Amino acid sequence: MRKSWLFFSQTVTVLLAAYFVVATLQPQWVNRRALSNAVAVIEAPVGPAGSAAPAGSFAAAAKAASAAVVSINTSKAAARNPNMNDPWFRFFFGDQGGQIEPQVGLGSGVIVSPNGYILTNNHVVEGADDIEVILNDTRRAKAKVIGTDPETDLAILKIELDKLPVIVLGSSDTAQVGDPVLAIGNPFGVGQTVTSGIVSALGRNQLGINTFENFIQTDAAINPGNSGGALVDTQGRLLGINTAIYSRSGGSMGIGFAIPVSTGKQVLESIVKDGQVTRGWIGVEPQQLSPELAETFGIKPGAAGGVVITGVLQNGPAAQAGIVPGDVILEVNGKAVGTVSELLTAVAALKPGLSAPLAVWRKDKKTDIAVVPGTRQRPQQRRQ
Repeated sequence: MRKSWLFFSQTVTVLLAAYFVVATLQPQWVNRRALSNAVAVIEAPVGPAGSAAPAGSFAAAAKAASAAVVSINTSKAAARNPNMNDPWFRFFFGDQGGQIEPQVGLGSGVIVSPNGYILTNNHVVEGADDIEVILNDTRRAKAKVIGTDPETDLAILKIELDKLPVIVLGSSDTAQVGDPVLAIGNPFGVGQTVTSGIVSALGRNQLGINTFENFIQTDAAINPGNSGGALVDTQGRLLGINTAIYSRSGGSMGIGFAIPVSTGKQVLESIVKDGQVTRGWIGVEPQQLSPELAETFGIKPGAAGGVVITGVLQNGPAAQAGIVPGDVILEVNGKAVGTVSELLTAVAALKPGLSAPLAVWRKDKKTDIAVVPGTRQRPQQRRQ
């Protein structure tokens, strides 16, 4: 036992002495392993090709949404110059200029279904004879127009491709002013571009862009070619379809407008299911309530807000329900209305043929009137 302990103590002494000699003469031999471990710890969070994003980066949101945002190229076939029917024109000018050059356009769209449905703006595809969709993975496909809704400036396309990336639909109803957002599209045809900003305002209307307006305003840069592209939140979820900009120069000035995804979803479901969007109609001529109109119709101060009816279509749904000029509509189906745009939107949301209550201020009291809405006629398509 004593010999074993003596041997152990001598061995430890020799090893310690060797360690101190090596540490003194060749310290790098001792520190090489520790240095290797330290480098591994430092580099581990970065991952391959620098995949870890810095704090505040929107890279994950952009990556999640961009695959489902497509470029849309449209063309309209060349038309014969109508002057070529005039023999005198042909005599003096011959066949020069006999064909009008084909019209081409570009825009963006968002894949919203694995079945190939794409949500975009109506003005992007309106009048087009040929529509080509280019995916972010460079695949191309001819697109078919399933349906359009000019009153909201939305259109539904369909392509036939496998394994399509699909964007996740967010909730535009819960968006708040100040929320960070990204705009994704193909501005000026330069290729897919991501810009960032915030929600600048909600419920923008009376802009004269569409019949039914409820825009999300953003300062994320939107330029020509972005129309039909995606406005997404920081999780990459779709909040709206980029539609228009306010500009004096043709470029972005920090005021862009997007159609809420809630509207886009309604239009998509209606067109896919019924082939068109069906809206309610009651046959009235509304105007914003002003002191002058209040005096003209003898409306007492008790009517706070609302929309005054200045005309009622004979035998229309409103007339049959007993609404008369001078009535002030305060609510439609339980939803308060304070502007003409809000009234049109609320009435349009009613289902034709089903009775709905309207809260009306008449003279000096509030009353409820049940109206059975009719079907709003689709506007005539513009011809180009």
